[in-house]
Amino acid sequence: MADVKVLLLFVLAISLAIDCSVSYDRPKARNSIFVSLSDDLDSSSPQQVHISMVGEDKMRISWITEDSGTPATVQYGTTPGSYPFSANGETTSYKYILYKSEEIHNVVIGPLKPNTNYYYRCGPDSSPEFSFKTPPAGFPIKFAVIGDLGQTDWTTSTLDHIAKSNYDILLLPGDLSYADMVQPRWDSFGRLVEPLASQRPWMVTQGNHEIEKFPVVHTQPFTAYNARWLMPFEQSGSTSNLYYSFEVAGVHIIMLGSYTDFGPDSAQYNWLDTDLKKVDRTKTPWLVILLHAPWYNSNTAHQGELESYGMKSSMEDLLFEARVDIVFAGHVHAYERFTRLYKDNANNCGPVYITIGDGGNREGLASKYIDPQPKISLFREASFGHGEFDVVNATHAKWTWHRNDDDEAVVADTIWITNLASNSPCK
Repeated sequence: MADVKVLLLFVLAISLAIDCSVSYDRPKARNSIFVSLSDDLDSSSPQQVHISMVGEDKMRISWITEDSGTPATVQYGTTPGSYPFSANGETTSYKYILYKSEEIHNVVIGPLKPNTNYYYRCGPDSSPEFSFKTPPAGFPIKFAVIGDLGQTDWTTSTLDHIAKSNYDILLLPGDLSYADMVQPRWDSFGRLVEPLASQRPWMVTQGNHEIEKFPVVHTQPFTAYNARWLMPFEQSGSTSNLYYSFEVAGVHIIMLGSYTDFGPDSAQYNWLDTDLKKVDRTKTPWLVILLHAPWYNSNTAHQGELESYGMKSSMEDLLFEARVDIVFAGHVHAYERFTRLYKDNANNCGPVYITIGDGGNREGLASKYIDPQPKISLFREASFGHGEFDVVNATHAKWTWHRNDDDEAVVADTIWITNLASNSPCK
């Protein structure tokens, strides 16, 4: 145990040294937090419960237990305390240097009815009851959008605001826990988000803080992320948990991987090309993409990174030709909204680009912007907050960015977006 503590302190020191090497100044962040296991839970009790969509009418229930003998079983129904349905799944674990995870359970349940409350329990009959609401089958549908969430007092403020937003699905474009190789932080993050993530689907993609490679002793990237946050990649024909797509209520959403191969000869590029060609805009008139490293950015932070300009150079033509409506990114710890763009210029047939890496991470805000503000950048501000993408119907959606202002969610930026499938000049 002493060796493990020494190693974790060593890893933490390295990660903090990396964090301090950035070339721009950030305001002081709020205190980091660590959520410990509740004394009310025993070794077979489900913890870190979160759910994610699988296809049009199924849900994956994911949770962790200390006890290796706990069954990967979910009982569920539409009435509190009554569970006429059940499903079994699989149990896995992973190792990271000297750390071994506890038991990770994944069970897919369904078919489920849309816009319906379900009540469920994980594992043994003595487990507590959880509940979730399925997304609607059609418009309107509301997405909460937040990147670079982390585990600080700012994070809890952001989560409190999101909890009050009556959202249907949460979208997170990378940088979840900021564990940065210290694996117990992943456990803390799972406990922190459980109150929300057990009630609504959380659909995520990876960021740079999920890579967690360590020279010589752990060279495999994304070990914890892939084990703990399994997404429905196989259902969309992807071979990697790092990029996938799904459809819900008239919206086709593509989650891309900024930190896996993205060149024209890569598996991700070929998959994206195929996936975009399959999109039926009469069925899903909205086309949305999430990735971590922004392609457009007027903040001084994270300029000149291959994951941004290289991926943009490789894939921007695909997005433009497919008439993608909006691209959400994280990475830069601030908020910025651009006009519709293509090849660095305003273009009415290109996507709206939005950076929303302001969830509450421990590194603080990226407060310095390039001056003067580029004409293509319409709104930018270094504040923590979250976004809401409210798709009202097949042609119009409302986007709002909510600033965390003294712990109150203040609407600071609002626009109405008309999708490109309904824009005759762009068809």
